[in-house]
Amino acid sequence: MPGTTEDAPEPEKTPKAEEAPRAEEAPRAKQAQGAEKAPGAEQRAAGGKRPATRKRAVGRPRRLDPDAMVATARRIIEEEGVDALSMRRLAKELGSTPMALYHYVRDKDELLMLTLSGTADTFPRPELPEDPRERLLAVAVHLHGILARIPWVLDVLALGELTDKNALWMVEEIVDSAIACGLSPARAVRAYRTIWSYVYGDLVFRRAAGRRAENPPSTRYFPEMITEEDAGTLPRLTEIKDRWREYAAAYEAAEQLDAIIDGLLRHGARPSRSAD
Repeated sequence: MPGTTEDAPEPEKTPKAEEAPRAEEAPRAKQAQGAEKAPGAEQRAAGGKRPATRKRAVGRPRRLDPDAMVATARRIIEEEGVDALSMRRLAKELGSTPMALYHYVRDKDELLMLTLSGTADTFPRPELPEDPRERLLAVAVHLHGILARIPWVLDVLALGELTDKNALWMVEEIVDSAIACGLSPARAVRAYRTIWSYVYGDLVFRRAAGRRAENPPSTRYFPEMITEEDAGTLPRLTEIKDRWREYAAAYEAAEQLDAIIDGLLRHGARPSRSAD
């Protein structure tokens, strides 16, 4: 009958003591298996050198912040001049390497272009008059005023062909206004170059004069170098040398630009000797 002792299954036999693995032999077996798998185990056991391990691969340099890169480049130029800026110097300032910079810019010229980018937009555009002649003067004066406030840009522009594209609206206005005043496109371009040459040269001279004023030289320069002994060869300069700085202090860029534009427009109305 189910549930009686006669129907109960016989208990399973336990393995004999000699058939069960000994407790102390189990770890040895695992060690032996590990020894077979571990590379160089025999060499180490025999006193050989540990096999060389593979060096950890060098990771990529940390990503640079383009805005910080441009700001640092701009600071170097402002404080020390454009000649002080190099890819090596910038990389050192940023705690990076020159090669890392080349992931962002092709060369120093492109870096300089980035330092210029956006500078013109920091200055609001003035309200311009409708009259083309007055418009031409207003834009020229605005150009002079902007560069007077950011003189470091002159060092970059001096390298040639580098400019802030956002500043080209001033070139557009000057050329367009000159054409509206009656100049040919060729003469309008040359008029712009004349205006630019004046603006650039005036600001470079003013900056140099400012540096000399901060650190007066021991040597006498113009006009102090002129003495009464020079009256025979430099009569006019000898006559006004003592008032030279007084006259120069009353110098107004807007007034001079006005005179330059008058001359350009009058000259442009004449027949040209060369083909336009």
